[in-house]
Amino acid sequence: MMKKLLITLSVLACFMSCKEAPKTNSTDANDKIDIEVDSTKIDVVEETPVKKTTQQIKEELTSKGFKVFDYVDEKTQDTILMQQYFMAFLKRGPIRNQNEEEAALIQEGHLAHLGKMYELGYADISGPFGDDGDIRGITIYNVPTLKMADSLAKSDPAVKAGRIEVEIHPWYAAKGFPLR
Repeated sequence: MMKKLLITLSVLACFMSCKEAPKTNSTDANDKIDIEVDSTKIDVVEETPVKKTTQQIKEELTSKGFKVFDYVDEKTQDTILMQQYFMAFLKRGPIRNQNEEEAALIQEGHLAHLGKMYELGYADISGPFGDDGDIRGITIYNVPTLKMADSLAKSDPAVKAGRIEVEIHPWYAAKGFPLR
């Protein structure tokens, strides 16, 4: 008798575990998507980013050492959070007598450095100017201190080679506003 009860419970448990759960509308921060691959149904959970309040962003930035302030937009009455960044002006350096091959290698290292700064989250935007002036381009560093921005900028192979120099200034921009 006990043996039959255990077998019945095992079969029932197996049946219940194989039964597909009913679909419900999720109110969580995650959305579930069904994808079929080679006739096999796969559930993929996509996380919806949790939107932080301005106050949470401000606290997070100040805890990391960033300087911030906010102001109220007169038109919209929205509170705008301003964050300090550091704008590095990349200027023509004193040593520009490299041959074409050396200059190309330095430029390759320079571009790799800027790409790495972006990937690591230290620089938000970089680019050259369209004229042939002494100021060759800019990089905007998203770091808490001038010392850190200066150190990162001076680790650029083009700066080390003397091909460019950097001049860095603190600069404020509205946090989270995209370029247009």
